[in-house]
Amino acid sequence: MATRRFGSLVGVALIFGFAGGALSAERYGIGHPATEPEIAAWNIDVDRDGRKLPPGSGSVAHGRDVFEAQCASCHGARGEGGIGERLVGGQGTLGSTRPVKTVGSFWPYAPTLFDYIRRAMPMNAPQSLSDDDVYAVSGYVLHLNGLVPEGAVLDARSLAAVRMPNRDGFVPDPRPDVWP
Repeated sequence: MATRRFGSLVGVALIFGFAGGALSAERYGIGHPATEPEIAAWNIDVDRDGRKLPPGSGSVAHGRDVFEAQCASCHGARGEGGIGERLVGGQGTLGSTRPVKTVGSFWPYAPTLFDYIRRAMPMNAPQSLSDDDVYAVSGYVLHLNGLVPEGAVLDARSLAAVRMPNRDGFVPDPRPDVWP
């Protein structure tokens, strides 16, 4: 009986706590509706086919420099891994008992590599790289995996054209409740 009463009191407290939070936000003017520039600053996702890639470009050579300065301390000098994930190698291992999942073996679409680097890297300062730097680092990582030549310069069009080795390695989820 005491447990039931305690549970009811907790429920009432939660309801008043949530309602109180909403009332205090209204009463004290906490927060504001997001502005268009605020939304735009976070609306930076890139589709797998490269739609919404930003203007800009970056060379593999410049990517090497940025990688050495911003990425190598975690991912190793040549993407071999360290305290951060391994980025290079693993081709041909996905069907084995010890798959090595890297950009070159597992990643299905090059534009989503750009998206991930742009949003999440470097880990200590996400979203701090320019779009040109992100194109360059993407190109360097793709080059380390043998997917673009050393002299490549990537932009929205050329990055979207890179065919990743595991492009066809994923299957669509057939559940009707997961697709719009």
